[in-house]
Amino acid sequence: MTMNRRGFIKAMGAAGAVSSLALGGCSMAGFRPGGGHVVIIGGGAGGATCAKYLRHFDSGIKVTVVEPKTQFATCFMSNWVIGGLRDQNWITHGYAEWSKKHGIDMVHDTAVSIDPVAKVVKTKGGQSIKYDRCVVSPGVDFRYDTIEGYDAAVAETIPHAWHAGPQTALLRKQLEAMRDGGLFVLTAPPNPFRCPPGPYERASLVADYFKKHKPKSKVLILDAKDAFSKQGLFVAGWKEHYGYGTSNSMIEWRSKANDGMARAIKAGSRTVVTEFGEIKADVLNVVPAQKAGHIAAVAGLTDASGWCPVDPLTWESKLHKGIHVIGDAAIQAPIPKSGYAANSEAKVCAAAIVALLNGNTPPTPSWVNTCYSLVTPTHGLSVAGVYNYVDGKIAEVKGAGGLTPMNGDYSTEAIYAESWYKNIIDDMFG
Repeated sequence: MTMNRRGFIKAMGAAGAVSSLALGGCSMAGFRPGGGHVVIIGGGAGGATCAKYLRHFDSGIKVTVVEPKTQFATCFMSNWVIGGLRDQNWITHGYAEWSKKHGIDMVHDTAVSIDPVAKVVKTKGGQSIKYDRCVVSPGVDFRYDTIEGYDAAVAETIPHAWHAGPQTALLRKQLEAMRDGGLFVLTAPPNPFRCPPGPYERASLVADYFKKHKPKSKVLILDAKDAFSKQGLFVAGWKEHYGYGTSNSMIEWRSKANDGMARAIKAGSRTVVTEFGEIKADVLNVVPAQKAGHIAAVAGLTDASGWCPVDPLTWESKLHKGIHVIGDAAIQAPIPKSGYAANSEAKVCAAAIVALLNGNTPPTPSWVNTCYSLVTPTHGLSVAGVYNYVDGKIAEVKGAGGLTPMNGDYSTEAIYAESWYKNIIDDMFG
């Protein structure tokens, strides 16, 4: 681990410098208190952060968050709940005190349409909310049509658990009830999708649970890809802790080229159909291909890819002026779709909106991302990246960030992972 990387990870994960670093090059110097009304759809890592920082940067701006839930469960770190390391309360956070503290209006309802001409958001409950600028942070929705026999109704019994909350708890209960000697099958989606290392951390922590409580059980990953994030580090960890590559391995990974793609689901028997065979699971976790959250498509913010094209200087939609899209729903490569990326994008977006509402030029942005994963409770991995704005596009800063080195200090990375979570939650909801 180089000194640059050590310092970067320490700052991002342990020292609580999330707020200042995620703003990158955004200086708020010279901004004057303004006004206007910003309506934010979605109260997750992107929406909540954007709301808080809009009020922080300019207390003259009215901010309204439209979010149906009264509590937010983070998808990031939900694998810790599924693996039995934490309970559901640990990833669940309320809006009431937060909104009062920062002067944010909460509308607990579902946004059903956005009129970009009249600048009105309409809700399922019948409200019409006028805005000067709108921020859409809806997370992801699922392309159920890519796996025959799988849909939103089936997901209530065969969960994806890629929206944290009730499905997180359901999957945990199914694992607890599974017989020793059973098979847990996880289908991993094609790119792009929320949290690239997420399926492999989930497989790791389920294997950790099995090793301690159901040692005859196995984990099978059926992957729609031939490679995945942090693959070398995960495989090395699986070899060390779960016998990967041996006849007695607790984890098996099948790539797309090795008949790993799920083609269909037989829900009644928890069976996955691949191109060349069928696999019956005791517990089946299907994570489908993904797209931008539903409201983004309804509002005409998505292109043929199913994601939202944006100008990264301001995160304003390239399809509808005055509407900004942040977080997983946006086309944001080379930044991955992660909670930390959404947090970073939200601050850049907030700074840009404050500038625009005050008649100023948006500041030149930069972004950061850090993703932690666990192989075991004491074996952590991380990937970090720094990005800047070059010729109208997002560019990765070469040599900044990087991966945990092979044979690195995995136990310290695991400690950093929990510290990172505490810091980002404090940044969002503190």
